[in-house]
Amino acid sequence: MVTNKIKLWMATATLIGTTVGAGILALPYVISRSGFLIGLVEIIVLGLASILLNLFVGEIILRTKKNYQLSGYVGKYLGPWGKHLMAFSLVVGIYGALIAYLIGEGEVLKTVFGGNSFFYSLLFFAFAAGIVFFGIRALGKAEIIMTSLMVAAVLLLGIFSFEKIEIGNLSTVNFPFLLFPYGAILFAFMSATAIPEMKEELQGRNKLLKKAIIFGGLAPIIIYLVFSAVILGMVGPENFSLLQENQRIATVALELFSSGILSVMINLFAAFSMGTAFLALGYALWMMLHLDYGIKKVPAYIIALLPPLLVFFLNLTNFISVINFIGAFIGLFNILIVLTFWQAKKKGERKPEYQLKGRFFFGVMLILLFLIGAAALILY
Repeated sequence: MVTNKIKLWMATATLIGTTVGAGILALPYVISRSGFLIGLVEIIVLGLASILLNLFVGEIILRTKKNYQLSGYVGKYLGPWGKHLMAFSLVVGIYGALIAYLIGEGEVLKTVFGGNSFFYSLLFFAFAAGIVFFGIRALGKAEIIMTSLMVAAVLLLGIFSFEKIEIGNLSTVNFPFLLFPYGAILFAFMSATAIPEMKEELQGRNKLLKKAIIFGGLAPIIIYLVFSAVILGMVGPENFSLLQENQRIATVALELFSSGILSVMINLFAAFSMGTAFLALGYALWMMLHLDYGIKKVPAYIIALLPPLLVFFLNLTNFISVINFIGAFIGLFNILIVLTFWQAKKKGERKPEYQLKGRFFFGVMLILLFLIGAAALILY
């Protein structure tokens, strides 16, 4: 019983850690453009959609005898075209995320300790790449510790900042920018890559997977709402509009308008959130290249982690632009999951530990939501 609880928490922590990464740091700024009330609705709707999508992935995995990463499952049920398209979507999405984490970690650690953000990004990369290399056990332990610290930090943030929030900053609505936050929020909930890892961590306790997906999906919704309300409530839409591009990272913006223990807590939260997400996504991409494409472990590891570092070195983009672009782009990735789920319902090899009803209706609704994300990229 105790072991089940530990495994459940480890799997839940993996999903929370994968979800709450750099995307959260873009939310206050993008929501400041649309208004908090619009952002609140979009966070709740897309958060629930993310839980449903991850339950789709869980059922796909549980209907399949052999273990794969996501591109392998898609290939099994949709064929080679689906596998390669999913692999392309995963590589682009995860590379974009890892680049954003490198930029964000450097800026956040510079804010806390002073010095050079480039140096801190390299230091973070060396630390995270080392943990990824040691595999699933090191990853699980690191994610439990970092996710626990992250959740504690956001709870303390809510407590210490409550009296400093200006309610007027949270009452604005700007309909011309209705879809402006959409891509960033989609990015912030990108987490389907964690589900195969969660099954591995549960070590045969497959009945716990559904519960871990639901718990691990609800927590980020709450964290995002609290975080966005606190940062936007303290900084305000007008102040966000005055900041330079990389100053629009939530924690950096807050540092400019607050001080003391609150600033330290929010930056530590950001560092932990990006750290856990880098670990999970880096490992997922490495294993996809190794398991689904048969690339040997060391070359696959280098292919997974070196290109984002090179793009970071070349300084080709900024934090918010990466988040928005990848968020809209991953709609393709998510649509492939829905199509795979439909096929797995027909062609699955085993009876899963849970089964979702209303597969066609909910699948169509998810596809429509993800197409809106692509439209948001074109509009803004």
